[in-house]
Amino acid sequence: MNGIIHPCFHPEDRPSPTSFDEVFECMFDYIDRLFCMVRPRKLLYMAIDGVAPRAKMNQQRSRRFRAAKDASDAAAEEARLREEFEREGRRLPLKEESQTFDSNVITPGTEFMAVLSVALQYYVHLRLNNDPGWQNIKVILSDANVPGEGEHKIMSYIRLQRNLKGYDPNTRHCLYGLDADLIMLALATHEVHFSILREIVFTPGQDKCFLCGQMGHMAANCEGKAKRKAGEFDEKGDAIVAKKPFQFLNIWTLREYLEHEMRIPNLPFEIEFERIVDDFIFICFFVGNDFLPHMPTLEIREGAINLLMAVYKKELKALDGYLTDGSKPNLSRVEHFIQAVGSYEDRIFQKRARLHQRQAERIKRDKSQARRGDDAGPQALPDSAVAVSRYHGSRLASAPRPSPYQHSEHKKHNKEDSQGPHKVAKLTSSGASVAAAIVEAENSLEIDVQDNKDELKAKLKEVLREKSDAFNSKNPEEDKIKLGEPGWKERYYEEKFSAKTPEEREMIRKDVVLKYTEGLCWVMHYYYEGVCSWNWFYPYHYAPFASDLTGLGELNISFNLGAPFKPFDQLLGVFPAASSHALPEPYRKLMTDPTSPIIDFYPIDFEVDMNGKRYAWQGIAKLPFIDETRLLSEVQKIEKLLTPEEKRRNAIMYDLLFVNSCHPLCVCISTLDNKCRNMSESERAEVKERINPIESGGMNGYLSLCGGEPCPLIFRSPVASMEDITDNHVICAIYRLPEPHKHITQPPQGVKFPKKTVTIGDLKAEPVLWHEDSGRRHYQENARQNPPGSISGREHGDAAHRLVVNSLQAKVGTNGYRHPKNGPPLSYAAPRGHSQPLPPYYNHEAHPGYSAVSPLLGRPRHLPYPAVPAAQQYGYNQPYVPAPSPYNPHLQSNSYERNDHHRSQPYERNNHGDGGTARYGYHQPSGNNQNAGFMNTPGVYGSHHHEAGHPRQNFQSSRAPYQNWAPRNSSNGPREYGQHPPNQYSVLDRRGNNRRPMPPPGYSPK
Repeated sequence: MNGIIHPCFHPEDRPSPTSFDEVFECMFDYIDRLFCMVRPRKLLYMAIDGVAPRAKMNQQRSRRFRAAKDASDAAAEEARLREEFEREGRRLPLKEESQTFDSNVITPGTEFMAVLSVALQYYVHLRLNNDPGWQNIKVILSDANVPGEGEHKIMSYIRLQRNLKGYDPNTRHCLYGLDADLIMLALATHEVHFSILREIVFTPGQDKCFLCGQMGHMAANCEGKAKRKAGEFDEKGDAIVAKKPFQFLNIWTLREYLEHEMRIPNLPFEIEFERIVDDFIFICFFVGNDFLPHMPTLEIREGAINLLMAVYKKELKALDGYLTDGSKPNLSRVEHFIQAVGSYEDRIFQKRARLHQRQAERIKRDKSQARRGDDAGPQALPDSAVAVSRYHGSRLASAPRPSPYQHSEHKKHNKEDSQGPHKVAKLTSSGASVAAAIVEAENSLEIDVQDNKDELKAKLKEVLREKSDAFNSKNPEEDKIKLGEPGWKERYYEEKFSAKTPEEREMIRKDVVLKYTEGLCWVMHYYYEGVCSWNWFYPYHYAPFASDLTGLGELNISFNLGAPFKPFDQLLGVFPAASSHALPEPYRKLMTDPTSPIIDFYPIDFEVDMNGKRYAWQGIAKLPFIDETRLLSEVQKIEKLLTPEEKRRNAIMYDLLFVNSCHPLCVCISTLDNKCRNMSESERAEVKERINPIESGGMNGYLSLCGGEPCPLIFRSPVASMEDITDNHVICAIYRLPEPHKHITQPPQGVKFPKKTVTIGDLKAEPVLWHEDSGRRHYQENARQNPPGSISGREHGDAAHRLVVNSLQAKVGTNGYRHPKNGPPLSYAAPRGHSQPLPPYYNHEAHPGYSAVSPLLGRPRHLPYPAVPAAQQYGYNQPYVPAPSPYNPHLQSNSYERNDHHRSQPYERNNHGDGGTARYGYHQPSGNNQNAGFMNTPGVYGSHHHEAGHPRQNFQSSRAPYQNWAPRNSSNGPREYGQHPPNQYSVLDRRGNNRRPMPPPGYSPK
């Protein structure tokens, strides 16, 4: 549910709500949409994050302190920008008071979470009473007063239902959320019929027309019409919930891919796929999770998972068994595996250092060029480069907005030109016209205010982003560790752990390795059996190196279960002082009073270690760890001061079960209520009745009675804009899970596996390991060829290219194409005053940047270029490209050298140009006439392009589209191909032309 709460609380694509009621309405719409997509038939489990284990609280603390610091910086920057706008005479709307100013209130124990629980209960009653699609399902609501993370509460329910009497082994599960750990949790259940519903993440505005800024069409289909109003005053212009596209990630398909990827020949033991799945989940913990920092050795963006899988497949034979057995890792085998991974450390660090240095130099160079561009004087622009807003009254997404002074001056001139003396006389003689003019002026002022607000928001976002970029810092953080250079490990422990002497380093290393190994065991148990300790946490900000994990088989690891924090105790542990308003008054003093015994837990300012990262949000907040004993000691002194409502917010509670009166469980709940009618509230809560799985639709567990009436006739609405439920037919009870039992890491008996759809042909070539990838390709094997009759992106005119790029949603570079470099420079250049001819076909090898259009008549004969640059599609390199490899997966070796295939990386370019969408290849016409004319077909245009910045040579258009086009002849001599003006298309003429184009003076073919 937290994946629904956050986007409704602080959305990215529309104005933020100002009240809790608006948040709740948005959430109701969001859940409705998810419900319609999934259409559950048995159970809807709505789980909100409750109090988390202590291991997770460290991450929550870091996030909330960072959020408060970022909010403070943003507020100060906004105040500065507002003053700047006011000095320029630009009006801005006043800042609105809002209940949603602090997103930290989305934490158990706050007033917001308490009201949210009631709002969701109301929503469930509303749907079960009125919506036919809900009437036959059970609804479980696990709110913030039930300990545990939301997704783990759902997984505990699934694990404890499996293999019990009445459970259907072919039950289908669907879990909503964007977190990647949901995929691992779903795999860990070993339930085959499992899907993850998630939004497709894309760049905001990517699906808009860049001409008019509206959604629903691309620029190629733009008609230039003004936005249609939704409502009289466009008050319905933005939907409450942005209709983002969704996708289902099917776990059974992922299991098929894993089965293919993890085929390991010549093992001395019979392979068990379910054990392979468990090992895959475990090795992914090394790239980082919510409970442990990731190792410096492994970065997921550097292909760390590929490396882990490659080492696992190579070493499994030597391991003589699997890394895990259910929830328990075999630490001796884990040590062997991670030492094999650690053998790559030097090469990984060396490549990382090279790329970081290259990136820093590139950014410095780009900034230097940008400064030189800013200093350049004004230049005359062609008509095609003038902003469209100059000629239209509406605001355009892609056009620069004029300043208020230019805007008002422009409107003034327009009025004077268009109205004339007769119009002015009419206005002065008609009171109605004057009134209309006043209204129009007020509307215009309102538009100006909104424009200023939008510009302020955009500027603020840009300024904050610039400040968070470490490359923009005047005093960049010095890299004192220098990973990859001799002595990097000693420097790491000295800088990160303050270990000065070899003895201190060894002592610290052993303790870090012990705690990190405990963390691996804790996380594995958490994923497979639930929490094994509520109090354990990793007590360092940094992880050890892979090569440091030695002696694991000698460690003795055990955990004490303990108990979860109360909600207010957790708030004290994770909140900064800036969010103390969400706590009761007695608790606030502990966070803000300078004399508080625990005031050191709440620093106003704190160090953020960039740790080699570029952006501030990627850094590590070095906050002091909470001392649980000191914290709880102070809390005990003030708990008695809480009001009854605050005590309820601070209580540990149970899940609630809701069913319609027509459901078979309604009778069970009513019977239990009648049996306990004369008991007190506390006695009623202790009575629990076992659920009959036949009546519940296969659900096991226990029912208890909640406080109050199970089925009240009237349910009051907590949302002001929504009505009370006056004829309720929904009954509620407490739901308790079955008794804990060992999780069986096999699909349940009787499961029907889906038909397999993944074949060997669906698999990508095995990737090159990141540290071995030079970024260069073997062009002959990797080049894509143009299909007959196609034309490449840069053969279009400028305007056509922009339309295509926008339609394909491709990224656009600084020169208007999808990369600043789009193809190689020409090997010759025409003298000033001469047009460059089209290169002759017989000399195409000298010009790999060209892509000639094949004739539309006759079958073309393809002449491949012997060293064709690797093509890109949509601005991205192909992820995996097959190439010759000495690596043989059938051979096992103790050496960790790997030299697989070569694939290009975006940061390492080759001498042949990047190519954009251009397809490098040639199609030669059949017959003796190699330069035959082309037929003009509607919608098919061709041109031959040169490097950006050079003039383009094409046949000049002389007729309207859909007619034959004629070449332009020179009156002074031989035929010549003149330049065409910008933003025009041209195609080769269909008529005969037996003459090759004239080469420039001094040019001779090789």
